[in-house]
Amino acid sequence: MIEASDLKRGARIELDGDPYLVLDVHFQTPSARGAVMLVKVKLRNLRTELVTDRTFRSGEKLVEPDYEQRAVQFLYKQGDEYFFMDQQSYDQFSVDAETLGQGVDYLVDGLECRSMIHNGRLLGIELPHIVELRVVETEPVIASATAKAQTKAATLETGGVIQVPPYLEAGEMVRVDTREARFVERVRR
Repeated sequence: MIEASDLKRGARIELDGDPYLVLDVHFQTPSARGAVMLVKVKLRNLRTELVTDRTFRSGEKLVEPDYEQRAVQFLYKQGDEYFFMDQQSYDQFSVDAETLGQGVDYLVDGLECRSMIHNGRLLGIELPHIVELRVVETEPVIASATAKAQTKAATLETGGVIQVPPYLEAGEMVRVDTREARFVERVRR
């Protein structure tokens, strides 16, 4: 059990049987004498990914979820199923494309990720924040690019499409932020 007044950004709590991640915490002290301090919290449901706001009283007890993360490695794709291996037990399991969501655009063989497990049930796969992928198709280099911030579409080796600077060519490796689906930098080798 954890008290609402001890909540911090990044903490996990359980409400109505679902695990939540604390995104932001704000303490509000009422002006009335004897009133209880309120803890306003922005939460993300780790099962549904929905964000919600809740208010708790400072002494209120909250349940910490039976939540764990395990290191897993992406092995291969077969149809709409994506197969992973638990790095500790070497057990293999599959996750459907719907559960992975936009994450399918960044999965390459051998990518190390983390599985999120609540009460023995797989909630999803957490990708690394930055991955290196090869650009397989993009428009030719724009020679007359001005100093304005221009971008062009690029198809990655996984089939995902992101916006990249105009100087990139097909065949180059790029770093991609998986949280925002955006180009970070060119990989120099």
